[in-house]
Order: sequence, then structure tokens, then C-alpha cells
Amino acid sequence: MSAPPEHRSDTSSTPSSAPLAGSAGRPPVDKRTFAVAASVVVLFLLVGTVWPTQLKSGADAALEVVVGDFGWAFVLGATGFVVLALVLAFSRFGRIRLGRDEDRPEHSRASWIAMMFSAGMGIGLMFYGVTEPVTHLMTVPQNDQTPGSQAAATEAMNYSLFHWGLHPWAIYAVVGLALAYSSYRKERAGGFSAAFAPLLRGRRGRSAARVIDVFAIFATLFGSAVSLGLGAAQMNGGLTEVFGVPNSTSVKALIIAVLTVCFIVSAISGIERGIKWLSNTNMVLALALLFFLFVVGPTVFMLNLVPASAGNYLSALPTMATRTGAFGGTDWLSAWTLFYWAWWVSWTPFVGAFLAKISKGRTIREFIVGVMLVPTAVSLVWFSVLGGAAIDLQRKFVDGTGGIDIAGISDQESQMFTFLGQFPWAGFTSVLVVVLVAIFFVSGADASSIVMGSLSSYGVDEPQKWLVALWGALMGLVAIVLFFAGGLEALQDVTIIAAAPFLVIMAFMAVALVKDLARDPKITSPKRRSGDRRDPRVTAADREWDSPVPTHVEATPPAPGADASR
Repeated sequence: MSAPPEHRSDTSSTPSSAPLAGSAGRPPVDKRTFAVAASVVVLFLLVGTVWPTQLKSGADAALEVVVGDFGWAFVLGATGFVVLALVLAFSRFGRIRLGRDEDRPEHSRASWIAMMFSAGMGIGLMFYGVTEPVTHLMTVPQNDQTPGSQAAATEAMNYSLFHWGLHPWAIYAVVGLALAYSSYRKERAGGFSAAFAPLLRGRRGRSAARVIDVFAIFATLFGSAVSLGLGAAQMNGGLTEVFGVPNSTSVKALIIAVLTVCFIVSAISGIERGIKWLSNTNMVLALALLFFLFVVGPTVFMLNLVPASAGNYLSALPTMATRTGAFGGTDWLSAWTLFYWAWWVSWTPFVGAFLAKISKGRTIREFIVGVMLVPTAVSLVWFSVLGGAAIDLQRKFVDGTGGIDIAGISDQESQMFTFLGQFPWAGFTSVLVVVLVAIFFVSGADASSIVMGSLSSYGVDEPQKWLVALWGALMGLVAIVLFFAGGLEALQDVTIIAAAPFLVIMAFMAVALVKDLARDPKITSPKRRSGDRRDPRVTAADREWDSPVPTHVEATPPAPGADASR
């Protein structure tokens, strides 16, 4: 995804969506973007290896500036993406298709939902499904409720859903929509930076596009490293609980190293054999765990909790969405809300590109509704079952009527397994969680390594395998180095710092998307167009965003009688 040449309107040019070809027919590598991004990452690894203490202190200082002076930007930015996504979905823009008018989705809805959910936040839900609700229950976010009380339980569920509901998926939806529209509707080559075409012109535009791609690689790498760290920590906690394996940084590093090899193998196998199979498998296993806990846990309480939590979350959403540290609580916001928003922002190049890749042929309305509402509904059920059962156990402990002090366990990675120990078949379910986290680890990381390969290969769908493997290895090494430099806290701090500049890039992407949509022929003309007779502004012929490398053109007319029911 390198910077393209200047825009031009030569209608005789070949379509920019044609596959890119390098020497010997291999996908090309954007050497400048790759060299800059890889060099900075290698330098970061050297500093973290030789001077881990200095790296941690420098990250702490930078974090204080970002949170203290720019925390408001994360709050406004996240809420702004929710508003923009809903406006695009339920306005006239919603009927625009992400592709040609005759295009239809390539994946079934079930596989589509499974892939986007697994890649979006699989490990996080496993790690925080129990930990976050009980932590908020005993350390109330607003500090005006009695810990362990019914009011505190309501607040705990509200903030858990706030952090895992509409806001993160709106962030993903807007970026994924911009990339899908640019790639499949406008048929631009260039991948991620191509979505900025309405704002970039000339030599400066080409330089800016290359900078955008480099920052996208940084955001993807550090955001994914946090997930690797969470996954390794929780797997270590499960292995300690079940098999007595030591809970240490060295063991976590070994877990990351082993699973890094696994996700590199999965990544170079391609989306169909790798990510899709793993995502479908994990969805079945996660639903099995959810159903088991629903049956053996406080079932009636969970059933009551689903509608109550949904209503409380929606009613409290305006207050939570606009809360900043103006009147205190900065430390809590930094540890939770700002970290989450930064984490989601850092994941947008990876998840957005992945969502775009699997969503060709869907309408904007279907895309946004699916990306925002379905995972939010799943998060509601997930936290109502796991979080609800954990809250029930914690409140019984506080009241002295039984239960267990889950929040009192210092190692967050062990809280899930302490929770499972209160129900039947604890050994089996603990092993199942370890397997789930491992598969989430692999399915998320292999997708991100493919995206980083694409970012440094002019946006091609299938970058060279050595490049994918290299980015996967660097991502694993970053997670290991940060673990030794300061553990999960260091991972979280660096994520917030890396996400800050990328939040500005995302704001410009939203502006470029709106400018593009305002000129779409579905909006500017009442006449419905299809095939090659549609407005040339949505064909590749106008060459708004040209490819900097040779392209191969192969005309592929739409298949007659294409199935529109998928």
C-alpha cells in the first residue's frame, strides 16, 4: 500500500483493480514503505532488548502527555464514529453497494459474522469476560456507589458493554467501509492509503499516502501485540491452574513464540484454509462454553440480566460516551476507557482491511448494521452469562453467603479459571478456554500479519509469503520484548501512544469517505445503473488512484443469473 502516482482521468487506462504483478509474476513489495516500517520496528526491538527500563520510563512519560492532554480526543473521536456510522447506514447512502451494482456477497452471513467477530476481539472477550465486570463491581467507575452493591453491579455491566458494544464496532465499521468502498466501488489500487484519494493530490499527496501506510503498519503491529500478550497471559494462567505450569514472563514468552509459528503457518495458507476455518471452529467452541455456563450457572439471573443490561446500557450511553477526566477519574479512564479506545483504534487498519476483504457485494446499510449490531448483541449475551455469573459469585462473597472473591485475585489472567472452578467439569472447561484463546490467538494474529504484508505490498490481497511471515515474527518479538520491559502494562501503554497519531489519520479518512459517497452515482442520479453501463465515476476507467506498478488486465464480465439470495 504505497503512495500512488498523481491522479489522472485517462479513460484509456487499464482498470486499477486488476491484480498487481511484480517480477516473475510475484506480488510486488513496496520497498520504501517496508524499509521504513521494518527499520523502526527493529530499532524499537533493539532498544527494548538493551534498555528495557529506559523504554518503560519513556513510554510512561509519553503516556502521561497523551492521556493528560489528548484524552478528550479519544472520547470525542470514538463517539463521533458511532454517530457517523449510524447516519451513513440509515440515510440514502445506505443503499450503495460495496462493489458493482450487480455484485453479491462472497461469504454466507454465518461465516461473515464468525470471521469478523473472531478477528475483531476474540482474545479480549475471553480475557475480560469475567475480569472486567467483577473489577468494576468492586472498583466502581463513577466512585459514587458502594462496591459490591446492586447499583455497582448495574454500573459494572454498563461499562463492560460500553467498552465492548457499539463504540468499538463503529470504529471498525467506518474504517472497513472506507476501505471496501475505495477498493470495490471505486476500484482503486493502493489499498489503505487509496481511501484518502479525495484529499491527496500531486507529489505531496504521494508522500502523505506513504506516511499513512507506515503509521497503519505501526498501529496494526502494536495493537495486535497487546492481544498476543493478553492471550499468552491467560493461557499461562490456565496451564498453571490445570497442570501446575509456572506463571512467569519466560513461560508467556515461550507461549508467544510457539503460537507465533502456528499463526504464521496459518497466515500463509490463505484466508479460506486458514482464518475462515479457525473462525468457524472457534465460534462453535465459544458457543458451547457459553451454553454450558448458562445451564450450570444462575440461569434465571442471566435471563433477567440480558434485557435489564441492554436497557441500562442504552440509557447510560450518552453519559458514558462523553465522560472525560475534567472532574477527576483520569487514572481510571486511562486504565480502561482510553486504553480500550486506543486499542480499537490501533486495530482498525487490520480489522478494517479484513472486514473490507470479506464484505464485497454487501450494501452500506447491511455492512454497518451487521458490523455494529450483531457483535454488540453477542457481547451483551457474553457478558450477561460470564459476567453475570461472576458478579453473582462476587456479591455472594461480599454478603457472606458463599461465592468467591474473584476480584481479589491479583493475577487477572487467573480470574477466569478461578471462576470456572466454581462450576462442574472445571478441568475440562479450563482446558477448553486455553484452546479457545490459542485459536483466537492464531486467527487474529494471522489476519493481522497478512494485512501488514498487504500494507507493504501496494494493497495486494495476497502478499508474498516471506513478507507475511516476517511481519508475523516481528509482531511476536514486539510482544515478547514488551513483556520483559513491563508486562501487560507496558503493552497497554505503548498501544495508547501508537494509536494517538493514527486517530488523526482516521478522522481524515472519515472526511474522505463522506466526500466519496456524496459523489456516488446512486446519490447523484436517480437512474439505476448496472454493469459497464453505470456511471464511469464508479469504474476503474477514471483512474483516480493509479497503481505504481505494472498491472495485468483480464476482463471478467458478470456471470449471468448470479444468485442474489446470499
